[in-house]
Amino acid sequence: MQWPTHGSNPQYLYESFNMSLPKKYIDFSVNTNPFGPPKIIGERWHEWIDAINDYPDPKTISLKQKLANKDGVAEESILVGNGGAELITLIARMLQEKRVLIVQPAFSEYEAACRASRCHIFYHLLQEGDWELDVDVLLSKLAHVDAIFLCTPNNPTGVTYSKAALLKLLQLCNEKNVHVIVDEAFYDFYAEYSSLVTYITKFPNLIIIRSLTKMYAIAGIRLGYVISQPKTIQKLAAFQPHWSVNALALKIGEVSIEQSAYVKKTQNYIMNERERIFRTLKELQFIVSTSKVNFYLMKDPHTHDQLPLFRFLLKKGIIPRHTANFPGIEGRWLRLAVKQAEDHNQLAEALTEWRKQS
Repeated sequence: MQWPTHGSNPQYLYESFNMSLPKKYIDFSVNTNPFGPPKIIGERWHEWIDAINDYPDPKTISLKQKLANKDGVAEESILVGNGGAELITLIARMLQEKRVLIVQPAFSEYEAACRASRCHIFYHLLQEGDWELDVDVLLSKLAHVDAIFLCTPNNPTGVTYSKAALLKLLQLCNEKNVHVIVDEAFYDFYAEYSSLVTYITKFPNLIIIRSLTKMYAIAGIRLGYVISQPKTIQKLAAFQPHWSVNALALKIGEVSIEQSAYVKKTQNYIMNERERIFRTLKELQFIVSTSKVNFYLMKDPHTHDQLPLFRFLLKKGIIPRHTANFPGIEGRWLRLAVKQAEDHNQLAEALTEWRKQS
């Protein structure tokens, strides 16, 4: 069957199963903030309507200044883009026909974008279950590649890699002139996350991808940014079309990144609610990944193939994210987002029924 490439848009998933989309459903495949966008966006929306009359700032100066101040980097080290997908595409274009290593499992867009740029793709598969980044195991592969992609916190596992391992990898790659692309799209869901941003000035091979659509629940707007040394930013910007980021996205981005209380509230909720649903899942004898963010992997250890469970949940109007297109796990797990408490209660009810009949 033809699996949908990403989560969300559940109508395509149900079509692939020849099933009708139920009138009521809970989409656990979407890993954006369960609180929805910050209230200030709705409150100020009417102020921004005039912004659609003119072209947006192609240099995104105002938002870039705010991001630079927030992250403690130079404005010249930031490139704002139309969501993470565009930024990944720009990086892939810069790496055209190069040899690229992807630490798997990982966001499928890395491979898709690099293949479109005729890159030669190689995998480093993490050990299933703990997904620990062992740099020593990677050593033999670094001599044969030009760039390495990884995401931390990892999508789909939610696991974070140790700072020591990442710094060791950065140093080794820098010595071998290998670009290290680190996707931190979900970093702000984990209050104790230690970013690599402070190492931008030290490592010219480091490229960090950030998303604003996840934390601020503005996936329909499309907004993200890259942090790297100015020379790399200039190379990436050369591939970006003018007016890539629309005027409304720029306005929304500026106010969103000022919502520190909203972010803190989200972090606390995610931590507490994730642990609550984990306790329930473990009581029902399901296995979950050691996630630190707003999504996690889950599987029923009593069956190798999770497809029957996947179908069962779809019939109940509960939509997980399949993992068929994640190398290294190929459907042996389901990914679920951390949602509202009532949503989790319905998930627990459905899984309790599954457990009774399995």
